Amino acid sequence: MTALRAHRRGGPEVLVVERAPVPVAAAGEVLVEVRAAAITFDELTWDETWTRDGADRTPIIPSHEVSGVVAETGSGVTDFAPGDEVYGLIDFERDGAAAEFVAVPAADVAAKPSTASHAVAAALPLAGLTALQALVDHAAVRPGEAVLVLGGAGGVGALTVQLAAGLGARVTATVRSDARQLLSGFGAQRVIDVRTEAFDDSGPYDVVIDTVGGETLKRSFGVLRRGGRLITLSAPPPEGKADEYGVSATFFIVTPNRDQLGELATLVDGGRLRVEIAATFPLGQGREAFESGRRPGRRPGKTVIIVGR
Repeated sequence: MTALRAHRRGGPEVLVVERAPVPVAAAGEVLVEVRAAAITFDELTWDETWTRDGADRTPIIPSHEVSGVVAETGSGVTDFAPGDEVYGLIDFERDGAAAEFVAVPAADVAAKPSTASHAVAAALPLAGLTALQALVDHAAVRPGEAVLVLGGAGGVGALTVQLAAGLGARVTATVRSDARQLLSGFGAQRVIDVRTEAFDDSGPYDVVIDTVGGETLKRSFGVLRRGGRLITLSAPPPEGKADEYGVSATFFIVTPNRDQLGELATLVDGGRLRVEIAATFPLGQGREAFESGRRPGRRPGKTVIIVGR
């Protein structure tokens, strides 16, 4: 098969398109003929991309969000059959979907949203599961609560805004782009462009979802009401800050979840969740797809590699 691979650790410059063995579906797995694979620009900086249990696992295949068609099923798989359209999130210590085929545990995929293209479906799993798990599993957002989404125009941020509004929250989002109208359409009651306005003067909020990190994460403690919840997706919160402000602070890494993938697909098919795509690239330009993350003025949404028809 054709695949995008890297034989040594590095950035986009180490990625090459080449021939590679077709993976085999082990027990409990499905072999997916890939139609589209979404990328996360930071994944080339993650230790999980390059090692497993401390051991080097190169050559690696990136892109951990997949949409495609089941080609084969491993032993013990009874809920999928060849020809089924599926989408899902691939564990970060496994080879990804920037290839013509990928083997995935059947428990980590679900039926693709029937109304969405494979490109749109591929852009949903990581961002959608992250947003859903942040809001529901970790923040337990309730109707009427004030929620601030930091980085609302990003792949995760845009879905977090929509899901928070769907939960009945009063949503404020920050942007560093001309995405005000987009996020207002997604249900944000207020959009703060941090190029001209500091978010520090807003609030107080019951919940802050931070997708930005760095100094933004440190400043976010100050806009929470006492007893509020900070969920950070970029890095663990600074030690002692939560106690200083009388809030809780949680860092988590998204995990595959078939039931939640099913929830997200239902929302998409019901017209209640919109997935933004910033750009698409053919598999042969996979390196360029990763390089595009460094370009200024990117559109909101995910970057997707188109693999099959």
